[in-house]
Amino acid sequence: MTLSTGSLPLVNRRRGLFVFLGVAYIGMWAAMSPLLASGYRRGNAREETGALEEACIAAAMLAPALAAILVVRCVERSGRVRDTLALRWTKPWGRAARACLMAFVVPAGLTTAALAIGTFAGRYPFGGVHWNGLGAWLAGVVLNMLVSLPLFFGEGLGWQGYLFPRLAQDSDRRSLIRAYVVTGAAFAVWHLPTLLMGGQYPGRPWYVSVPAMLVSCTLILPVFTWLRLRSGSVIPAVIGHAFVSSASVGMVKEFADPQASLDPLQMGMAGWPGWIAAGAFVAFLTLTGRLQPSFYRARIAPHRAPTRRP
Repeated sequence: MTLSTGSLPLVNRRRGLFVFLGVAYIGMWAAMSPLLASGYRRGNAREETGALEEACIAAAMLAPALAAILVVRCVERSGRVRDTLALRWTKPWGRAARACLMAFVVPAGLTTAALAIGTFAGRYPFGGVHWNGLGAWLAGVVLNMLVSLPLFFGEGLGWQGYLFPRLAQDSDRRSLIRAYVVTGAAFAVWHLPTLLMGGQYPGRPWYVSVPAMLVSCTLILPVFTWLRLRSGSVIPAVIGHAFVSSASVGMVKEFADPQASLDPLQMGMAGWPGWIAAGAFVAFLTLTGRLQPSFYRARIAPHRAPTRRP
């Protein structure tokens, strides 16, 4: 397993990075321009989005993937888009199934831990588990994830498929740390138009929501990258992202007191309880070397069959 792009000429790599970020950011602002022009602002975490909001969000989510494909084809000319962006299933199929299952289990566990931390701290208004309707709710969550999954490939192919590998170099620890930090920061700032409209943190001013988003993205990005590294595919990272952005938010609403107000800054993965949960897990991944691509090469190498000579 490698993320190295050392075979690319340095000038092509740098040009590609600038083009990617430019197209991804311009695409986001262009997609959100109808909402910005109309003065839309989300004021409540329980507020549902309308048809126009959903259409703008969908268009914005596709921008990073379109930027990545454009760069790979027209700027870098570095090979097949599918291979370059790791858009492939892990082999054998059993390993692929386990990787996808892990993309559900880990975010679900982190969200549960965040809700528990918020509850014990008195910040999350836990309303209990409604066992009678839990099965139907879970089915709805899975169905919603499957329906929205193609849109999350738009972000996953951009940040995990293109940007992180271009910033990371396997043999350079400093560049690897920089890749995690810069990708997380770029991912967070890309959300600026939605943050200005109260998207992730309703009712909060930009000077609160932007730093909060920077912390959230910088902490959660290594989890998505770990899912990508251990599988050799961007697909589990996309599934993990879809869970955090949809099912995790649904868990916050489902298990809260229906009469209580919800503040994402105080609960769930977007708030400080989620920062604690994600930070602890990322610390574990760091201490055990699981955030380094070389960790997975070392594990795979001993299982390769030796080449026999006649």
